[in-house]
Amino acid sequence: MALSIERISDIGSLEALAPEWDALAAELSPRVPFAGALWNILWWKHFRERRRAVRDDLFVHVLRDPMKHLVAVAPMMLTRRPAVGPFQIRVAQFFGADPNLTEIRGLVCRPRDQAAVVTALSRHLLAQAGEWDWVRWCGLRGDVPPPAATAALRRLHRNEPDYYLPLPASWEEFRAGLRRNIKESLRKCYNSLKRDGYGFELRVVARAEDLAAALERLWQLHTARASCAAQVRHADVFRAPRSRMFLAEYAAQMAARGQLRMFQLHVSGAVVATRMGFVLGSELYLYYSGYDPAWAGYSVATTLLAETIRWAIAQGLQTVNLSTGNDVSKTRWNPVEVPLHGGLQLAPHRRGRLAMLAYGKVLGLAQAGSPLGVLMAQASRGGGFWQTR
Repeated sequence: MALSIERISDIGSLEALAPEWDALAAELSPRVPFAGALWNILWWKHFRERRRAVRDDLFVHVLRDPMKHLVAVAPMMLTRRPAVGPFQIRVAQFFGADPNLTEIRGLVCRPRDQAAVVTALSRHLLAQAGEWDWVRWCGLRGDVPPPAATAALRRLHRNEPDYYLPLPASWEEFRAGLRRNIKESLRKCYNSLKRDGYGFELRVVARAEDLAAALERLWQLHTARASCAAQVRHADVFRAPRSRMFLAEYAAQMAARGQLRMFQLHVSGAVVATRMGFVLGSELYLYYSGYDPAWAGYSVATTLLAETIRWAIAQGLQTVNLSTGNDVSKTRWNPVEVPLHGGLQLAPHRRGRLAMLAYGKVLGLAQAGSPLGVLMAQASRGGGFWQTR
């Protein structure tokens, strides 16, 4: 397939592409919010860096077939560290270089087109290699034939896989297909609340006017979960104010589109567990969650997930995406795994090799806590100056 490639370097052109971009994202399966135009445009608004330590510039590429139909969007930026001077490190990378907010980042294209898109874009970028030192590829589907360009990628590695559940026609059918251990876990979850005299209710917040209170409870319970030393440690991904501002704006726009759902488990008049979700056509993507550690003994997070799946089946949805991360809270449901890969493409010039070497040495100093490393980290705090991101 012969593909033409256009580079977008201004936000107006990026916003004008949104209708086509969203139509393409709607053809993907499993669907994820991070592939849509809204997530990426808002991400650029909130997370673009323009400081002395680091600067991001639009480096978006659009690929079309001979009939001018949109085949792929590569929402990329060119990140320079530092922003000025002769000793910059220049990395071409995808939007989503944030503290775990963007769970999947990379190309937006149909799986069947991935090989042709990666090959064409990789060759196109090589023709512009004087502008960058390396390209950080990520989010490449591992369940489709690999592109010829894969051989040019160094340090090819697995990203965290995505997991989703195909939904049957009824909750009873779904439950019957579960493994014995998760059936027993569900029985204990429900019985423990009932045994101690607690009733529960699943409430689903969808209206824009109810969003502020639902988000505030999510922040509280997510932080409480992250702070609980007795449980498996989880990062508080919404700790930074701009992370909350970004997600609040995205959630508000998704609510206006009728695509936001805030799932809440109410026990004794209080929200003890909550999770954000996005309805994308016939699919539900489950995003971050939180719960009150005081109710951890009742496994309220598991009860909330079970009730959410039951709700999705009742709504006639076809899949529930459990999001990324190879942990037992997902794998015990026996989901379908979507393998994802990433890698580095090094520029074919001496500068690129030297930049990679310098990057590795300074990153090592930063991780070792040396005075130089600490200085670098402080100078770039908030922008991931020396992070592999």
